[in-house]
Amino acid sequence: MFNGSETTATVLIFLVALGILGWGFNRARSYGKLGILAWLQSVVLTVPWLVFFGLFAAGIYLNLVGILFLLVASAGLYIVLGKRLRKAGQEQFLQERAKTLLNEKSGTSEGEKPEEAEGKTPENLTSSASGTSPATSEVVPIPSEDLKSIQGIFGIDTFFATETIPYQEGVIFKGNLRGNDPEEVHSRLSASLEERLDDRYRLFLVEDPEGKPVTIVLPSSNDPQPATVPQKILSIILLIATIATTLEAAGLLLNFDFFNTPERFQDALPISIGIWTVFAVHEMGHWWAARRYQVRLSLPFLIPSWQIGSFGAITRFESLIPNRQALFDIALAGPAAGGIVSLLMLMGGLLLSHQGSAFQVPVQFFQGSVLVGGLARLVLGSSLHNAVVDVHPLTVVGWLGLVVTALNLMPAGQLDGGRVVQAIYGRKTARRATIATLVLLGIVALVNPANPLILYWAIVILFLQRSLERPSLNEITEPDDTRAILGLLALFLMVATLIPLTPAVAARLGIGT
Repeated sequence: MFNGSETTATVLIFLVALGILGWGFNRARSYGKLGILAWLQSVVLTVPWLVFFGLFAAGIYLNLVGILFLLVASAGLYIVLGKRLRKAGQEQFLQERAKTLLNEKSGTSEGEKPEEAEGKTPENLTSSASGTSPATSEVVPIPSEDLKSIQGIFGIDTFFATETIPYQEGVIFKGNLRGNDPEEVHSRLSASLEERLDDRYRLFLVEDPEGKPVTIVLPSSNDPQPATVPQKILSIILLIATIATTLEAAGLLLNFDFFNTPERFQDALPISIGIWTVFAVHEMGHWWAARRYQVRLSLPFLIPSWQIGSFGAITRFESLIPNRQALFDIALAGPAAGGIVSLLMLMGGLLLSHQGSAFQVPVQFFQGSVLVGGLARLVLGSSLHNAVVDVHPLTVVGWLGLVVTALNLMPAGQLDGGRVVQAIYGRKTARRATIATLVLLGIVALVNPANPLILYWAIVILFLQRSLERPSLNEITEPDDTRAILGLLALFLMVATLIPLTPAVAARLGIGT
């Protein structure tokens, strides 16, 4: 049965969830059919988990078949709604395009044929709209010859530029996106730009603050720069420091201080190798996905930690990202690879655990994570009633790997999770998620000052990782529904790994004495 505090917490969680859904519906109504379909997608993804956690809090535990049914049903409805949303969006796009063409046709002068109007250069259209002479374009900080070549890449069937605005060392072109596929439009414009001006400029297709597509052309000198020699030296120093802190963390797990007793190096080495394996697989996942999209990555800058060996690594992009799909794939590949290896280690360790295993951990170890506690309950069963549980070392290594993976999946800044959110939902949502994550970490650090791990990680994010990733070359095309589901699943597993079991729920599950 619920006690008073549990009932209040459960009611508050459901009220907050319903309030968010209601707020979303109120916003969605103003966008008509498209907004309602997008809102229904969020409902389909949210309601099953509310049902699951509501039953879980009430002491009703779904078996594996029930959980799989929820996942499959939710994913299926999400995909169906996504197809209807794209179809409705295409219909609205075609209607708006037809309306625009009719307006342009009616706006031509009697002595001018529509073909002649379409043949005007963006420079002439800009001058006519602003009431200035073509000489005004000379204020753009791009050589006039280059500017004319750039203006020549636009056309009636790709992007019809109507206004030219100086921007930093480049220029912004406002106008109308004419192609059905922004990715195809961007490819054609970029190819035409490279054909005219070689590799001297980069073309970005982004949305302005009003949500309308604009193109930005910047010199290639603004591209991300490769790591300098001092930065490479720093990466090596951090690698050596992380090796040391990993050995120290392994020693503490074995109840000795490695730095005071370095002769026990061989005792700490097996656990350290397990942790290094997780880190290596994580970075190889990033590297493999980046190579697929021909994106260059910097050397990893590992972040040492006394408690868990390392928080993972900071990896910079050393070239521009082609689109949001590439950003998503590169960001998720690392934690997906590292997380799968960690999960296999955890499950292998649990299956190999028996009375007399090498590690003895307090049962509270399994209360520190909903995911780890749930898996341990399925495998270890009644042995979790004891105050101390004997486990195989792989259990501890897998748990540490999952923690590091989950920390990097937090939706903040340039963390893997922040990049995933930016790829799926855009920069505005990613910026808000970063602020919310930092605020939440700050609150948790204040509530639980005995654990410096959260405060340390919040400081790392605040000073090193809070900035968003720079926009992709094609910022308009969103990742598909499958990637959106994978991103939400990754964020859900992050929460399930980091959220501890309450004593009451742990008691219901039979974890603890």
